[in-house]
Amino acid sequence: MALPGERFHVLAQLEHLQSKYTGTGHADMNRHEWIVNQHRDTRASQMSHPGMTSFIAIVENESRARTRFNLLNRMIQPCGPPPDKNPLDDV
Repeated sequence: MALPGERFHVLAQLEHLQSKYTGTGHADMNRHEWIVNQHRDTRASQMSHPGMTSFIAIVENESRARTRFNLLNRMIQPCGPPPDKNPLDDV
């Protein structure tokens, strides 16, 4: 049987991980925010690996500099504008 202090310790560790790694999500995160984080992480990974950037540049028939520029622009709103908030969600 777990002691009450152990449960608090596990929750504190989870909160620490969520603050350290932005893509892990939290209880107040909605689906759109989570998907945006995933898309931005993917674009950042593609930009940080020169081989992947070169591959995308060849596929899109663009220069590597233009490809990096396009990837940066796609990170602004990768999934479109956020959905309208429901006023009942804040209650």
